[in-house]
Amino acid sequence: MADASIALNRFGLGARPDESIPGDPKGWLMGQLEKFEPKPAAFANVPTRAKVAGELADYIEQQRMLRQQGLGRRQRAGVATPPPQTTPAMSPAMAPPGAPEPGAKPEPDAGDPLKAARRFVGGQVRDDYAAAVGARVTAALTSPTPFAERLTHFWANHFAVSADKLQVIGLSGLLEFEAIRPNLMGRFGDMLDAVERHPAMLLYLDQAVSVGPNSPAGQFAASRPRANGQKVGLNENLAREIMELHTLGVRTIYTQADVTEFARALTGWTVSGIGRGPGARLAGTGGAPGDFVFAPRLHEPGERTIIGVRYHQQGEKQAQAVLDTLATSPATAEHVATKLARHFAGDTPPPALVARLKASFLKTGGDLPSLYRVLIDSPECWVAGWVKFKSPWEWTVSTGRALGMKQMLPLAAVGLLNQLGQPTWKPGSPAGYDDIAASWAGPDALLRRVEASERFATRSAGAIDARSLAPRLFPGALTSATEQALARAESPGQSLALLLVSPEMLRR
Repeated sequence: MADASIALNRFGLGARPDESIPGDPKGWLMGQLEKFEPKPAAFANVPTRAKVAGELADYIEQQRMLRQQGLGRRQRAGVATPPPQTTPAMSPAMAPPGAPEPGAKPEPDAGDPLKAARRFVGGQVRDDYAAAVGARVTAALTSPTPFAERLTHFWANHFAVSADKLQVIGLSGLLEFEAIRPNLMGRFGDMLDAVERHPAMLLYLDQAVSVGPNSPAGQFAASRPRANGQKVGLNENLAREIMELHTLGVRTIYTQADVTEFARALTGWTVSGIGRGPGARLAGTGGAPGDFVFAPRLHEPGERTIIGVRYHQQGEKQAQAVLDTLATSPATAEHVATKLARHFAGDTPPPALVARLKASFLKTGGDLPSLYRVLIDSPECWVAGWVKFKSPWEWTVSTGRALGMKQMLPLAAVGLLNQLGQPTWKPGSPAGYDDIAASWAGPDALLRRVEASERFATRSAGAIDARSLAPRLFPGALTSATEQALARAESPGQSLALLLVSPEMLRR
C-alpha cells in the first residue's frame, strides 16, 4: 500500500476527488498540525451555549415551579407556556416521544403547560443537536486538515458524553467544539481540565447534584428530610470516570477509596442555572445558565489523600490539584498511548509504539502535538495493508469526501448515522464507542452500508465514474479484485455502489 493512500485514509478521513494527492505524505500530515482551524466556517450557525443552556434553564425552572405549586392537571391549564412564535418547526424524525404529528388534532390535555414545556424543549434541543451534528459532518467533509479532524473525533470519543440524556442533548456537540477543539494542539492536562469543567460532562455524569455530606448544604439538607424521600449526597460518577476512562485506565493504580476521596474533592464543581435536584437549589450559585461555577456550600471540607498524595488545598483548587496530578501520571501516559496506538496501528496496539508514545507523553508533560509527531514518524502506522475497520462515522465521512460532497443536511446526517448504528455523541456508556473491528464488522452492519451505498449511487445518477475515481481515492493501493469488480459492473451506478463498499472503502 502506497504511503499517500495511508496518509489519506488511515491518518486522514479519506481522499476528495477535487484535491491533489500528497507528494510528501508525512510532510502533508505534519503541516496540518500548524493549519488546524478550531472554529471552521461550518460552525457559524451552531446554537450557542447561552441559547441551549437558556432553553434548559427555562424548562427546568417551569417544571420546578409547577411541582412546588402542586397543581392538578386541570388547575395547571392556565399557567403560561412558551409563546408559539418561539417554537421552531420540528421534523417528525426529531420530535420527542409523544409529540403530535403535523395536522393532528390537539390532545385532550394539550393545554397542560408541563407537557407543553416538555414538547417545546424536547423539540428545540433536538433541533440544536441536529444542527451540531450537521456542522460536524460538514467540517469533516470539507476540512483541508483531515488528520487533525480525525484527532478531534478521537478525543471526543475518549471524553464521551451521551445526548441520550435530556440535559445533554443540546450541549453534547458543544463539549467537542468548546473544550476539545481549542485544546487539540495543546497539553493533555489543559484539554482534561476544559472537559471536566464543561456543562455537558458535569450534567452527564451527575456532578451537578453531588453534595458533600458535611458541607453547609449537606448539613442543611440532613436537618430537613424531604417529604418525597429525595436524598442529598455524594455522587461518585465523575470521579470514577475521570480515573477509569479519562486518565489512569480501568483497574490500574487507584482504589475505591481513592474514587470516593476524589468525589469529595470535586464537590462544589457544578453548573449554573441548569442543575437538577435539591443539590442545585441548595448551591446558591450565580453566573449565566451553562457556566461552570464553584459552589462553596456544596464542598466537602477537609484535606484529601488520593493515590498516596496528600492534598492540602481547599475549595475549587483541591479537585484541580488532583486533576493536575492525574494528567501527568505514568498510568495516564500508558492509557492514552495505548488508545492512540490502537486507533492508528491496529486493534492490537504494537508494544513498541505504545512505549514510544508513553515516553513522549512523560517527557513533554502531555504535549499533544509531540504525540501526533510520534505517530507520523512510527513505522507501525505505515505498514502495508489494512489495519483498521472503519466505524460508521468514518465510513460516512470518507464516503461523502469520495463523492465530493461539501455538506450534509443536519437531519440527513442524523438519520444516516442512526441507521448505520453509530448515532453522533450517543455511545452506550461513558467509555465511548469501541475502536475495534468486532464492534462494526457484523453482517447486519455491513448490510446497512450496502443499502446506504446504493442510495448514494442512485442519487449520483451516473454522474460519477467509479473506475476513474477509485485510483484517486486509493493511490497505489487499489487491488486488482476491486478493479475487476468495478469494470464488470452492469451500470455506472452499480459500479459506484460497489466502490463504496469495497474493502478499500471499508477499511483503512
